[in-house]
Amino acid sequence: MSQALYRKWRPARFEEVVGQEHVTRTLQRSVAADRVGHAYLFCGPRGTGKTTTARLLAKAVNCLHEDPAKRPCNECATCQAINEGRFLDLIEIDAASNTGVDDIRDLRDKINFAPNSGRYKVYIIDEVHMLSTAAFNALLKTLEEPPPHAKFVLATTEEHKVPLTIKSRCQQFNFRLLSVAEIVARLQWLAEQEALTIEPEALTVIARQGAGSLRDAESLLDQLVVAPGDTITLERAQMVLGTASDTAVANLTEAWLDGDSARGLAIIHEALAAGTDARQFCRQMVIYLRELLLLQAGGAEVTLERTAEQQAEMQAQAARAPRKALIEAIKRFNEAALTQAGSWQPQLPLELAFIESLADGGMGRGETAVSRPTPARQTIPDTQHASKPATHSPKTAETTPSPPPKPTTTQPEPVTTRPITLAEVTQAWPDMLALVGQKIKNLPPLLNMGKPLNVEGTNTIILGFDYPIFKDKFDKTQGAADVIIDAYTHLLGAKCTLRAVITDQYTIPISPDEFRAFADEVGGIVKEEDEE
Repeated sequence: MSQALYRKWRPARFEEVVGQEHVTRTLQRSVAADRVGHAYLFCGPRGTGKTTTARLLAKAVNCLHEDPAKRPCNECATCQAINEGRFLDLIEIDAASNTGVDDIRDLRDKINFAPNSGRYKVYIIDEVHMLSTAAFNALLKTLEEPPPHAKFVLATTEEHKVPLTIKSRCQQFNFRLLSVAEIVARLQWLAEQEALTIEPEALTVIARQGAGSLRDAESLLDQLVVAPGDTITLERAQMVLGTASDTAVANLTEAWLDGDSARGLAIIHEALAAGTDARQFCRQMVIYLRELLLLQAGGAEVTLERTAEQQAEMQAQAARAPRKALIEAIKRFNEAALTQAGSWQPQLPLELAFIESLADGGMGRGETAVSRPTPARQTIPDTQHASKPATHSPKTAETTPSPPPKPTTTQPEPVTTRPITLAEVTQAWPDMLALVGQKIKNLPPLLNMGKPLNVEGTNTIILGFDYPIFKDKFDKTQGAADVIIDAYTHLLGAKCTLRAVITDQYTIPISPDEFRAFADEVGGIVKEEDEE
């Protein structure tokens, strides 16, 4: 029967524990000096080695090797019994399943019995924060003054839920998340043991997916292995794990910096069509944008676990990103990553995070290093805020003649009350976006989430949004409707108004002529059926 990789290759010595040297070295010295405490509290994220270290400590205090510095030896009868899971004096308790006070009372009654074969009875209580208040109270006295032959190791992923009365009776060790380099080195070693061939890029993807948890990374590697001696490529890892390529993440960030919502959404949809998981894409964006923030704050002194080319590209992006907008984008994508799965629109949180990060102040085209010239016709006359002519002293007026007036831009068509059509509104849509962007720079990305649906009555343009959240954001954007009306009036030369609706809640009304034609057609069909 095959065994999971993280169980098959669980560290058997303190030296094999990855990334927790500050814990393992201290425990080794305590064992060598015969100064092992009676109670320990191991705190830290999941998959970082808490339970493994607790078992190694139990093995070390019961090891029969003559030299305490070489314990555990993995050769004596006690070490082999613990490795094989048949050592009766090692008692592991899952506090998530045994939360009640009766379970702790049962432990307290049995702890006074002498060990069966070892020096000590070692109790490992996993997820100790799950114990009830009564259970913690029942454990206090035993934890403070256990019998000489008993040792306790408590493990938890949520230190803040452990009462201070418990912490004060234990020696506390905090386990840390592992770096990508540490996880990659461990996965490479596992691949060699299992005779697997893995591309270095695939190892990096798996390590980043582990998010600092070695057990999670080993489980992901186990998920990718199909047969002994298998070859794992980057494409296969991305397909199975649902991750986007580094190029897609960098390109989406570039689209955000450019304020190009259409290009950004195209990148998202292309990645999702290739099998990328939407929430995983959000996590990758959080990691990438966080690294941009670190580069922006720390400059060249910050070293990322990236290639030199990638770090140079990210440094250039960090220099362009507004600090406040970057922080808001990280928050948006992080919220989207935490959204529960199971939605009938799983890609929606990712799309919303991208669009809202643009509306929150992402860099638009006007803020990039190379700005595109604005056509002459895209100037909205602002009569309300026209600047007053500057007054000069008589001496200045005589010595410095005023320059001749410059040629004015193309004048708009005279404003009339003529009826406009939906075709005219749709055709002028790109020019309208360019015009309103000069007034409210964050408005064009939001408008790209909608489209003109109809022109009603006396030139009322119906603007439809697919999702209510975009309509609400439009309604709350001060002056948005007025700017659009001014732009269309300027472009079409006709007075108009605007009304925003939700697309699937709007029905295009039928004109009287269309209704009469439809009624005549239906009446003719009914008459023919009656004659038949």
